[in-house]
Formats: sequence, C-alpha cells, structure tokens
Amino acid sequence: MGQPNTAPSTRLGVVVVLVLGLWSSIGAAVPAALAPPTVRELVGQRFVIAMNGTSPSPALLGRVRRGEIGGVILFGSNIENRAQLRRLTAALQEAARDAGRPPLMIATDQEGGRVRRLPWAGPVPSTTALGRLSPRAIRGQALATGKALRLSGVNVDLGPVADVPAAGSFMALEERTFSADTATVAGATVAFAKGLAGAHVAAAVKHFPGIGRAMRNTDLTAVGIGATRAELSGTDLVPFRAAIDAGAPIVMISNATYPALDSKPAPWSPKIQSLLRVELGFQGITISDALDGAAATRGRQLGSVATLAAQAGVDLLLLTGSEGSSAAAFERVATRAERGGISPAALRASYGRIVALKRVVG
Repeated sequence: MGQPNTAPSTRLGVVVVLVLGLWSSIGAAVPAALAPPTVRELVGQRFVIAMNGTSPSPALLGRVRRGEIGGVILFGSNIENRAQLRRLTAALQEAARDAGRPPLMIATDQEGGRVRRLPWAGPVPSTTALGRLSPRAIRGQALATGKALRLSGVNVDLGPVADVPAAGSFMALEERTFSADTATVAGATVAFAKGLAGAHVAAAVKHFPGIGRAMRNTDLTAVGIGATRAELSGTDLVPFRAAIDAGAPIVMISNATYPALDSKPAPWSPKIQSLLRVELGFQGITISDALDGAAATRGRQLGSVATLAAQAGVDLLLLTGSEGSSAAAFERVATRAERGGISPAALRASYGRIVALKRVVG
C-alpha cells in the first residue's frame, strides 16, 4: 500500500492498549447494557474498505450502520479540499454513531513526499529526506502531519515505513524508506509514530516483516524475500522491534512471501503472526496490506484471500478495490465465520483489540 498519489489472547472484558509509550486502560469493549455483537458484527469491524467518489453513497452508509465496516481508507480520488474532506469523514462517523456502532477507523497513506493523499498536509519531504533529519525533527514533522489529519477527520496513518532497503529496491527508488542504515530506520520509525500519537492519530508501521529487499512492487507482483532467518532478525526486524517496544498501536503485514519463515504469503501465514505476537511481543492491531494485490498476484479470489488472512489472525483486512468487491468479500468471510471456520475466540479477541484502539483515537 502507498503508491504515489497519481493513482487512485485478549478478552472482551478489560482491554489494555499500549499507544506509543502510554498505557490507556480501556473498559469493556461491549457495554454491559448492550447485546453482545453478532458474528457479522465481529467480522464487520475487521474490514477497512475503499469508497467511491468524494461523498459516501447511501449503500456505503447502510453498510456502516449495519456494522459491516470497521473503517474506510481514503485515496486522492476521494479528496478535493479541506471542507469537503471534513464533510466526508463527519458523514461516515455520524452513520456509525447514530447506529450505535464503534467509531470508524478512517485511514490514509500520508508517508511524505509523493505519497500524500492530503496535498495540503505534510510531510512535504520524502521519507528518505526525512531520514536525514534528527529524530526530534522527524517527530515534529509527524506531529504537524497528525494534526492536519485529525482536523480532517482522519485518525489512522498507514505509516511510517519501517523497511530497511537494499540497493535498487523499489521502495528505495521511490524514496519511501528512511535510510539504508538499520539503526537510523529504527529511530526514525519510532519518532514518526510518536509524532502521530501526539496528535491522537494511530500509526500503522509497515510492511512487516519487511519489504526493503523487494526489487518489485509487492502489490503488483508475487514477491519472495529470500533472506535467511538470521538476516531478517539482524536487519529487517530491528525497526519493527523498536516500534513495538515504543508501543506502536498497528503493524501492517506485507504481501510478500518469506520462505525462511513460511511457504505461505505473509497475509495468511499464522507463523508470521506468531513471530510478531509471540516472539516480538506485539499486543496491538495487525492490518493487512491491500489484499486486492495479494489476491491478484496469487490468482485467488478476494474473498478467499480475506478469509485466509482472517483465519491466520490478521485483525484488519484492507480492501482497496470497488465497494462491490469488498461487500462480496465481507459476505464470504462472515459466512465462513458463522459456519465455525474462524474461531469465535479469535473473532472476539480481534474485535476487542480494534474497539479498544477506537476508544483512544475514534
């Protein structure tokens, strides 16, 4: 996710979320006075979808009211100016609020440079240019960015990029990485995420366990990362460890495959989820990279890929295609869940994590 703007075991009791160094104690994810969520509602909170146009359609608002959507991702094609964006995000949140749903996660890619969906907001320098600044300066840039996002109703930034680039990698060529130096990437990633947190915007650190070695775009090609386990641990995972230790609330899972870890692509690999949660101790929310790309490059239907990712334990399923394709994928995942194909305990755990963070940034 994040092309240049030229194209469009947690219980539901008490959930504690670490948001960039600050523990926020959150009450029950479902108030005692309300009925427990249905399976469809549990699944719905996991879907972050793209929308058509610059104002939400009645069909989209209906899906929000029914609890079939937990978030919306905005691209340049959805954004005209500040006033229009505020109206758009307010309409989405009003639909959720009036129906008694949790607030929506409204996300966008605001990395810096050419990957900026809000053209009036920063960071104006590319991620590579930011990496030459001090951590304090990076944090200041991200704080200003977060404030601009927040004023427009955006509460999740799909960034920063924590990938450590190899020479000639597509991420390096697009200037979407902080540095080729692992320690610099780690420090910059933490600084950027903390800056966003200062504006009450959740950072999604990406793309775990790292796509800095990829020579081709992982949204467009089925990419295998041939690094050994030792190479991944010694380089690629270092910035993610730093971000997790600092309390990053969201980690994005890449679309690549890592043979040293698993033969399955990362979005539907339980082993990669275990690496993140068990070995690195991550307690926050996971989000997939755009599953439309994973489906297309693997010759699978979107609903199948979304189901596999949900079964693997990915909390938020990011779908960036048409509203129709995301609606069909939701129905497939919901049906599978209703038939017991996704563990009820896992559904409740994801729901609890998601709603808890929403109470912090919603």
